[in-house]
Amino acid sequence: MAQAPQRQDVPPERLQSAQELAEFVRYMSSSLVDDPSTLEITPEVYGQTVHIKLTVPEEDMGKVIGRQGRIARSMRTLLTIAAMRKGLRASLDIDS
Repeated sequence: MAQAPQRQDVPPERLQSAQELAEFVRYMSSSLVDDPSTLEITPEVYGQTVHIKLTVPEEDMGKVIGRQGRIARSMRTLLTIAAMRKGLRASLDIDS
């Protein structure tokens, strides 16, 4: 997994929280794809906001997004709740 970019103005505990949120996204998405090793998850920290980019293979994109985006919306909701418990905001982008 990619490490959150090191910035001097971001406290280490916030970087740790970003890594934990990225692991949570990996946990949620790995059961949806055929080969979990093909997932790429990149967390980025911007102040109080953690932006996580999830890259999945094209053939698994439908499984991760779900019908009318229900699975993706649920993943974003769970990520938002987990981030709020850590005092952060989070967003999730899903790309192929």
